[in-house]
Amino acid sequence: MLNVNEYFNGAVKSISFTNNTGPASVGVMAPGEYTFSTSSVEVMHIISGSAEVKQANAEHWSNFAAGEHFTVDADSSFLIKITYATAYLCEYR
Repeated sequence: MLNVNEYFNGAVKSISFTNNTGPASVGVMAPGEYTFSTSSVEVMHIISGSAEVKQANAEHWSNFAAGEHFTVDADSSFLIKITYATAYLCEYR
């Protein structure tokens, strides 16, 4: 079953689903800065566009381009800055 999710007044939209490796979501983020909280480990793959990410307790921002990914610990949070519309795939573990 597919579920459509909308966050930050529609600036982030995703479709959640379950594949052969478990729950996941695919979506697009409009330009802006967002804070996300996690309950499980998340692996965020940047499909197109790019993102600047600052994870909880990190001192510096990291850049991720299309084809790259980052992992967020369970029960954590991260800030993400988007300059151009960016597509992503997020796997929950």
